[in-house]
Amino acid sequence: MDYDEIEKSEKMEQRKRKIQEYIENKKYVPMKRKDICVLLEVPKGDRGDFEEIIAQLLEEGKIVETKKGKLMSPKTLGVEVGIFLAHSRGYGFIEREEGEDIFVPANKVNGAMHRDKVLYHINKKSSSIRKSEGEVVGILKRENEKIVGTFQQAHGFGFVIPDDKKLTQDIFIPEKDSMGAVTGHKVVVEIRKYGDEERKPEGVILEILGHINDPGVDILSIIKQYDLPVDFPEDVYKQIKKINIEVLPEELEGREDFRSWKTVTIDGEDAKDLDDAVSLEMLPNGNFQLGVHIADVSHYVKEDTPLDKEAYQRGTSVYLVDRVIPMLPHKLSNGICSLNPKEDRLTLSCVMEIDNKGKVVNHRIVKSVIHSDRRMSYTIVREILEDKTPALLQEYADFIEMFENMNRLRMLLGEKRKKRGSVNFDLPESKIILDENGIPTEIKPYERSIATNLIEEFMLICNETVAEDFFWQETPFLFRNHEVPDGEKIQKMEEFIRNFGYRMKGNKEEIHPKTIQQLLLQVEGTEEERIITKIVLRSMKQARYMAENGGHFGLAAKYYCHFTSPIRRYPDLEIHRIIKLVLDGNLEKRRKSLKKSMPDIAKQCSKRERTAEEAERETDNLKKAQYMLDKIGMEYDGIISGLTSWGIYVELPNTIEGMIPLQSLEDDFYNYDDENMIVYGEHTHKKYRLGQKVKIVVAKVDMEIKKIDFAFCEEE
Repeated sequence: MDYDEIEKSEKMEQRKRKIQEYIENKKYVPMKRKDICVLLEVPKGDRGDFEEIIAQLLEEGKIVETKKGKLMSPKTLGVEVGIFLAHSRGYGFIEREEGEDIFVPANKVNGAMHRDKVLYHINKKSSSIRKSEGEVVGILKRENEKIVGTFQQAHGFGFVIPDDKKLTQDIFIPEKDSMGAVTGHKVVVEIRKYGDEERKPEGVILEILGHINDPGVDILSIIKQYDLPVDFPEDVYKQIKKINIEVLPEELEGREDFRSWKTVTIDGEDAKDLDDAVSLEMLPNGNFQLGVHIADVSHYVKEDTPLDKEAYQRGTSVYLVDRVIPMLPHKLSNGICSLNPKEDRLTLSCVMEIDNKGKVVNHRIVKSVIHSDRRMSYTIVREILEDKTPALLQEYADFIEMFENMNRLRMLLGEKRKKRGSVNFDLPESKIILDENGIPTEIKPYERSIATNLIEEFMLICNETVAEDFFWQETPFLFRNHEVPDGEKIQKMEEFIRNFGYRMKGNKEEIHPKTIQQLLLQVEGTEEERIITKIVLRSMKQARYMAENGGHFGLAAKYYCHFTSPIRRYPDLEIHRIIKLVLDGNLEKRRKSLKKSMPDIAKQCSKRERTAEEAERETDNLKKAQYMLDKIGMEYDGIISGLTSWGIYVELPNTIEGMIPLQSLEDDFYNYDDENMIVYGEHTHKKYRLGQKVKIVVAKVDMEIKKIDFAFCEEE
């Protein structure tokens, strides 16, 4: 963006603020656009800019336009702006930037679709027993312009059943707009008319992905559903052609040389993008000198280049079951930016002196160059430290002392976090193993070990150290905040754990993470541990990126950021740029523009992170359902993981969850008691509780909605 564009942009922002303030003024009388133009004396040559500003304010929900064309402030009409989150049963919720979600009954949705930006009005205030209830009164921006679904043919037309079951209406497709699709084709459809209470939405097919049973179409459909960009634009490939594949001598200028330091990477066996390396030395005073060395991605991904713009749009790498959709092209992520062994690599290093109580007593953040000695895996490091495998002790003899000291430091850092109240949510993720045709052959929990914990502790202390340093420097920055949970959710959680005989200690009004930590310590090793941990986790707010520091509740950390993964996360890349501006003495030139851009960058990064998480969860659910297809009739042990008015959820040891519909229980009529968190039979008085061990049989698998149904075995 050149100087003239910046100047124009700033003028537009000033005018936008002026118009918004004018409409929000208490003395303002609602009027049409042409009248505002006259009163504000907008020159004829600027009418185009005026219309653009009005369009922006309307889309953002800062102003609204009545049916008579008069512009007003939403507050005047008693409406607010939010995101509509639909439920497959027709009702939904309004997600607000601040405060609890608003429940919207099915008859008050008024044509809103999942994730639309809407105007809403609160009809009923919240009480001790229910959420606030509202009504959608206007749609500001449609989120679902393109939808992925399954095509069904009819006489002279067709319709598409959306894959996303939160989109509750089928899309009508005129025959001329069907591209020749036949029943069972997975398609991408663009909505041309959104319909109303009487008419279905209408669309045109843009792309046929393949038949529902074709190999790979299932994952491709999810990629398209979440609009994940697979290929990079041509201008990105042109740019990376000019990037060197090895470090040049002139690139070492101004960097500290750590190539003589004993340095290793420790990752999973199948990792290809190695963006962090670690080193450890014992100082003469008995303190640890921990070096966390992070790939200097910002050296290669320059601001405002095609590569940077694409990385910003992606926001994060997406880890699907059968592939990774990278934030950066493989030439960078697996090449010059990957800290491969026996190769010089440019890095940003955070070198910390840590005492025997786990406190960082000194640190420095520097531009550096390293030469990693070994590419270690979690499995090998665990075997060295725990199993003392003789062959490995011999092969890595020069590194054994460093690994043992690293393990000592790991325990010190973990103990220090524990003392301050940091919460560990040890819910195992699923590891899904596929064959060459993409069929799942095994599903099991990911193994956690002292080796994974070692890297976790080192990255945590590094992220905290960097965040605190730049907080006190008062630079524009991106923090990773995890806010204090809502009192209402904590109250519900406490009511829930009472059913298991547990009590939460401390002040409930101002809950401290230590209270949560102590609860999880109480349930550790018990049958109900996994269930209570899940419920506690659901009571927490989601962590997000913000331009202001708000601390991290779960980690009990006053300052936290993401600094350690710039290959796969855009916030880390942006933080590296800020650090280098400070190190090079160039921050003041950019302070104003950076401060202005940080909130938007934070919002974009949080949004892309959520999208990636949803897509990853969807592919996991797909493959779990597919894995159970040939297990119908087989029996398993499990635990009751959820209770609702429509079913009992049971989780198996391999992390797969299925549901037993209440209507399928034929020995009695079963009710759900929300207050006591049980399902009970009216006549037999049989009770089912959360955490209860049960034996189930796989009854049904519905691949269309990725749902697994169980039934209780007869002895139940």
